[in-house]
Amino acid sequence: MFSAQTIALDLGKIRKQAPLVHNITNYVVMNLTANALLSIGASPVMAHAAEEVEDMVKLASALVINIGTLSSHWVEAMSKAIKAAERKKIPVVLDPVGAGATPYRTATARRLLEEGRVAIIRANGSEIRALVNSEAKTKGVDSLEGSEAAVEAGQQLSRKYDCAVSISGTIDIIIKDEKTIRLANGHPLMPRVTGLGCTASAITAAFAAINSDYLSAAAGAMAVMGICGELAAEKAQGPASFQVSFLDWLSRLDNQQIKEKLRIVG
Repeated sequence: MFSAQTIALDLGKIRKQAPLVHNITNYVVMNLTANALLSIGASPVMAHAAEEVEDMVKLASALVINIGTLSSHWVEAMSKAIKAAERKKIPVVLDPVGAGATPYRTATARRLLEEGRVAIIRANGSEIRALVNSEAKTKGVDSLEGSEAAVEAGQQLSRKYDCAVSISGTIDIIIKDEKTIRLANGHPLMPRVTGLGCTASAITAAFAAINSDYLSAAAGAMAVMGICGELAAEKAQGPASFQVSFLDWLSRLDNQQIKEKLRIVG
């Protein structure tokens, strides 16, 4: 059963095993997501050249596919990496950034879901709905929908692709099969720092690398993100100091803080 104890145990495994997380991600967030993975205890690599992604996947314990800054060369690399990850049987976390904003972006996210097994889709409500409904729209890369509005679409995606679906919002909702976990951790400063959603996907991959129960892994990652956000906000003076403090809390978070702060609401 998902609990503060399971999160703490998984966090301990990440810090002990330092799983290599291969990220094919966007230019905007590379530095932040790499530092976040290092802070939590994982080992990041950012490699997107089509000529090497298959070799890099062979070394990795998890793969992140993030479509934030798309180009045809990157899509080719993502496709190759997903297929290589399926051959190696390591988890893939797909972040369909901005799905619903343009037809190309939505079609690319849907295509990648068909390329190979995806363990977890992590996105905001608008992006989740866009993967199911072509009429759903996204404001650039920002959500126009709350997480609750995307639950039905998340359930459809979970059934169709046999994956966990992690929907971020004021309430984070994680879905797998008929199970749902709702978490109420987080802080209003978090959406004011670019890349924290992408960081959530990278942290999710670190948890998936050491826990094959992808519902629990995805929920654990979102809980840690939210709790660290709350702790970072306590002394932050604005978005910049918040970001620095957030990275510090990823490295400092302990079992007692998880137990005290975790808010499971359904």
